[in-house]
Amino acid sequence: MDNPVMELLRPDRPAQCTWTANEGGSPHTKRTEVPSRRKTLPDILSAIGQTPMVRLNKIPKAHGIECEMYAKCEFFNPGGSVKDRIAHRMIQDAEEKGLLKPGFTIIEPTSGNTGIGLAMAAAVKGYKCIIVMPEKMSNEKVYVLRALGAEIVRTPTEAAWHSPEAHISVAQKLQRQIPNSIVLDQYTNSGNPLAHYDQTATEIWEQCDGKIDYVVLSAGTGGTVTGIGRKLKEMSANIKVIGVDPMGSILAQPPELNKGDVGFYEVEGIGYDFVPTVLDRDVVDVWMKSEDHESLNAARELIRKEGLLCGGSSGATLSSALKIAKDLPADKRVVVLLPDGIRNYMTKFVSDQWMEVRGFLPCEPLTEGNKHWWNTPVSSLSNLRKPVLPEGATCGETMDLFKTTSDRQLLITTDNKRVKGVVTSDALLSKLISGAVARTDRAEEAMLKQFSTVTASQTTLGRLSRILEKELYAVVIDSEDALVGIVDQSELFSFISKLDNVAQNGIICANL
Repeated sequence: MDNPVMELLRPDRPAQCTWTANEGGSPHTKRTEVPSRRKTLPDILSAIGQTPMVRLNKIPKAHGIECEMYAKCEFFNPGGSVKDRIAHRMIQDAEEKGLLKPGFTIIEPTSGNTGIGLAMAAAVKGYKCIIVMPEKMSNEKVYVLRALGAEIVRTPTEAAWHSPEAHISVAQKLQRQIPNSIVLDQYTNSGNPLAHYDQTATEIWEQCDGKIDYVVLSAGTGGTVTGIGRKLKEMSANIKVIGVDPMGSILAQPPELNKGDVGFYEVEGIGYDFVPTVLDRDVVDVWMKSEDHESLNAARELIRKEGLLCGGSSGATLSSALKIAKDLPADKRVVVLLPDGIRNYMTKFVSDQWMEVRGFLPCEPLTEGNKHWWNTPVSSLSNLRKPVLPEGATCGETMDLFKTTSDRQLLITTDNKRVKGVVTSDALLSKLISGAVARTDRAEEAMLKQFSTVTASQTTLGRLSRILEKELYAVVIDSEDALVGIVDQSELFSFISKLDNVAQNGIICANL
């Protein structure tokens, strides 16, 4: 039986690595690969690595940059990301140490890409695989993982890393419950940075013939930064390592860089609320903070102008690299690592609508008929519903309340009228049927913590209509984040229908 007070194996415990630059004799195991690609391969794992180094042309020119800029395209790995490298390396090391044997189950907490790499390797080698990842991560990653045969466990995005419901804690709990299972633990596993120290960094050096002035790397677990940074600095002490960390994360140094009000960020796979063991922050010469708007538009620019089908974290890296490169002379070279590809984000930043809803792209009217109301503020909507659930209500009481009201969403608020979550009739019923909650549980156990919000004075009806094309409702708040009300598509259409010249403007409900 699982021990509920079992101590958490911290992913930020002090590193015990004794590596020192240029001291000679690595304390770690070493793996080298054949530098040239063979004509045929024994399996797909042999295709990991040797990703292309591609010159950026249009983007530097558009930004007035004189120096050379190159992109290391890690999305060419067979699983679609740089994480294929560490997944394969961690499995190889575990097999050689006798920690991973035939019939074992691999369990891993991950933002998705390491999970895909591990699931791909598990499929080839015949292991079972369980991936534990936060709900924030894209559905595309879920579909790929399931296609590879992995079992998926989702955890709350907002859970602190050390909380019992966080993906790290849940993975360790599963490992204690499942016989013959192992958590490879990318946050502490030396195979993570070593995969990049032995291979990725060497590839970058050889592809550039040693001519590298700056290398720009986004930080997640930190293995990429540590492995590449250490190896390249051994090759040349003049190389500057630039670390990229999103706003809302705490990896950057000095700590003052991490201050701010941002808690949630959309870019996936980088940044954490703890400092992983494998991250050597001191190998970074300069840390830079990235933010969603800039990052995701930069990723779209890489796709549109350079034809590089990359993911959002690639945009975070590029946007920081452009700031470094703008002041460099023509004889300097900047290398940017692009961690993953477009496949995982087709319904996210690749979608114009998704970008518009979040304010990352301007929201333009679809037709002439929409223009007369498109830029009207949401505050124009009057008498919005405020279906607030009584404090302390149980799931059973909430289900009974749904039977007596036309509201399909009930809000749970704090003492200062801020919305903590939304309980929907469908979601509550599903959780009751599945046994995820009982009628006697507090309704908060079944509430949705992520939902669309709009600010009454700042959001336009046009942007609200975009949200309601995909969402059943939106929560309206004021400038202090206090509840104003809730609105759905029918209420928005009813308001627009009262405006002048509706018939002549030809408003269509489906477009709202």
